Amino acid sequence: MGSQREFHLQQRKGRRVILFPLPLQGHINPMLQLASILYNKGFSISIIHTNFNSLNSSNYPHFSFHSIPDGLSQSEASFADIVSLLSLLNVKCAAPFQDCLAKLLSNIVEGESIACLITDAGWYFTQAVAQSLKIPRLVLRTNSVSFFLVFAAFPLLREKGYMPAEGCEPDAPVPELPPLRVKDIPVFETRIPETLHQVVLGMTNQTKVSSGCIWNSFQDLEQISLATLHKEFPIPMFPVGPLHKYFPASSSSLLSQDQSSIPWLDKQPPKSVIYVSFGSIAAINETELLEIAWGLANCRLPFLWVVRPGLVRGAEWIEPLPKGFLEMLDGRGHIVKWAPQQEVLAHPATGVFWTHNGWNSTLESICEAVPMICQPCFGDQMVNARYVSHVWKVGLHLERKLERGEIEKAIRTVMLEAEGQEMRERIVYLKEKVDLCLKQGGSSYQSLENLINYILSF
Repeated sequence: MGSQREFHLQQRKGRRVILFPLPLQGHINPMLQLASILYNKGFSISIIHTNFNSLNSSNYPHFSFHSIPDGLSQSEASFADIVSLLSLLNVKCAAPFQDCLAKLLSNIVEGESIACLITDAGWYFTQAVAQSLKIPRLVLRTNSVSFFLVFAAFPLLREKGYMPAEGCEPDAPVPELPPLRVKDIPVFETRIPETLHQVVLGMTNQTKVSSGCIWNSFQDLEQISLATLHKEFPIPMFPVGPLHKYFPASSSSLLSQDQSSIPWLDKQPPKSVIYVSFGSIAAINETELLEIAWGLANCRLPFLWVVRPGLVRGAEWIEPLPKGFLEMLDGRGHIVKWAPQQEVLAHPATGVFWTHNGWNSTLESICEAVPMICQPCFGDQMVNARYVSHVWKVGLHLERKLERGEIEKAIRTVMLEAEGQEMRERIVYLKEKVDLCLKQGGSSYQSLENLINYILSF
């Protein structure tokens, strides 16, 4: 066995993989996790990245980093309109990326060859560049397979009048995409709706003609969606996730983490804490902040709440909270600007995760068997929340108004009632599936082996 492994490592020595992450936190993490996995399997790694949300290369001394200008002005480099940002990045990075990639291809050291390029699916312009430079391009999708099927159905949804969903009953089912309802169709606030359709078409079409697709998901979780996808996208598929499980929490956070969360959790009883975090982009208003605060206070359970600077529109941080709010809680609440999420979810004191249902957060919660309260904001989060609450049944969708009474009721249901206990049992079962899929002979383990052999075949 050992000599065979040596042979495989020898085979990969001198094989370099170039990766190009999209400069958003939820996209950077999985790409760097994938890079670490491939490095661990014997490949050399080069990372091309933009100046916007630039990466900290000192955390990865074994990779070579190449930064390209993105040409964004200060007003363009904003999350207010993600669709416009993506569209702009795909235009402005095209020439600098092509130059950088061409240089990497021509400056190969002796005894080394470049196997392939792996880009985030959001970089749809890169397919044409890869073809012109005759290098295979694989795509990493950082969302769920189920969401990608919705993405691919955008033209159909538009044609049927679901987008925009004017005149449609929000709770009506979308028969073309069970189990979704009209209100689960992804929403992207954008100034120019036409741009959204161009971006979506770019992503789906350029994924379809890529050399293959890598998924941060696993077979047991999304079996039906993967089977459907295989019919529509006849390219090699590699569901190798959950990527973050191959290594301890990676150090690619763009925000500095407040480490006080863990000692605070250490003092709390097992499964007693509500962990609240809405990710790195979502925003709420002052009224919503107050309803969340009182909802958490009134349920009389300990809570760890991430309020990142910029979460509350028009406020620096938590100034809108009533005077003396934290003191009144008598140590029961802990508010931080950012938390080491994987450690928090893995902590025995954490009992429920109130989340925006970004895909990374959803997977991390499943991997630690922490049931969810779902509060999706935009994009793929609506689809993820629907699957969490109605397909896997490991969470509760907070669908009505963000109001303190509703919040308290939802928390009590998941933390204290039989319905919550059933969710906990189901999510423990899913966690066991995760552990199995990563072991030798498991589906993700096998997918990773297939991916490595595929890269070596180029």
